[in-house]
Amino acid sequence: MKRPKFFYLIAGFFILAIFLAGCAGQKGNEQGKSAGHPNVLKANWQDVLSQAKGQTVNIYLYGGSESTNNYIDNWVAPRLKKQFGVQLNRVPVNDTKDIINKLVSEKQAGKKDGSIDVMWINGENFLMSKKNNLLWDSFSPKLPNVKKYVNQNSPAIKNDFGEPTQGVEAPWSQAQFVFTYDSNKVKHPPKSAEALKQWVKQHPGKFTYPAPPDFTGSAFIRNMLYETTGGYKQYLKPLDKQTGLDNIVKALWNYLNAIEPYLWRKGETYPESASKLDQLYASGAVWLTMGYDPAHAANEVKDGRFPKSTRTFVLKDGTLSNTSYLSIPFNSPHKAAAMVAINFMLSPKAQIAKSDPENWGALMAIDPNKLSSKGQKQLNAIDRGKATLPSKVLANHRVPEIPAGYVDYLEKGWMEHVAKH
Repeated sequence: MKRPKFFYLIAGFFILAIFLAGCAGQKGNEQGKSAGHPNVLKANWQDVLSQAKGQTVNIYLYGGSESTNNYIDNWVAPRLKKQFGVQLNRVPVNDTKDIINKLVSEKQAGKKDGSIDVMWINGENFLMSKKNNLLWDSFSPKLPNVKKYVNQNSPAIKNDFGEPTQGVEAPWSQAQFVFTYDSNKVKHPPKSAEALKQWVKQHPGKFTYPAPPDFTGSAFIRNMLYETTGGYKQYLKPLDKQTGLDNIVKALWNYLNAIEPYLWRKGETYPESASKLDQLYASGAVWLTMGYDPAHAANEVKDGRFPKSTRTFVLKDGTLSNTSYLSIPFNSPHKAAAMVAINFMLSPKAQIAKSDPENWGALMAIDPNKLSSKGQKQLNAIDRGKATLPSKVLANHRVPEIPAGYVDYLEKGWMEHVAKH
């Protein structure tokens, strides 16, 4: 029997609908395989743990610190694998900006499944990530250990160099700028900008600082900005809200130019990195070095690179402190496993271990007051070494970081007013 034309028309639509549904299902399955549960932020934590099991997390971070690398490779990774079935793969980079550039390239190329699952960032790099929509979503408040142990209302946690974090990064570590000296050579370390100027003039060639934009060198000039222009409070507002800033900052450039002739090599050249400055200190060429890790000097003493007479100090009016964070990129293929890894690294056990110089020696991001009595005893029992200042001394001398927008302004200003002066 001859079938009517509309029968074939209906049959054709039916076949097409089945084909399209199959394609959509296949696409959905492919997305599920690459990105995990599409609603991982809505899933309960047990479901997140189930999704994460068997996945590998690529964590990208600065690779120049042996103590950091040791902590990740030998403490975190084996425990994360054993407890949660998640493999942690550390990918070192020379500069965090390399991570940001990689993500920008992947976004421009439309790469939905990237190679970075977790990255260690803060400051300028966070601001750049946020501006370019390189970060995933507000995952941090969903983590059990953030809910239980992090003071989420603390300004040092809520804002990253003045920029609201909005949950797209989880606090991992805290740092504070300290000066390092050889107590056999420096009997009375200079604890203000003016005292440092006098010391430098009295000991020509024995002090220098890394050239910005090196992170440590840039931090030094920010701290000197506070010292020479009347403190940090005037810089808490955004750069574009400042008036007459060029005139205010002249005091900083005048100060740095005044000490330049008395620096190592008469200020004609500067170390290009903090590690180069450390080498100068270790060899005795200079008597002071500096850095953003209060435990770094103790670790260098322990490893035999710095003399045993090494000690650290902070300025009487305070030194810069900040929080660094772990974040998940927009195209991480293993978001559930990334959340599990970050949550584990924010557990009391992992944070206390991180505080131990035997593992790393970095300051905790979780609130010590939220620890159990057992956890507090473990934290207090850690031997930080003679070169590390007590936590209370550090806490009493913390001043906040400048908003990220100022960093580039100051680094360019240093090149123009000091380096080329």
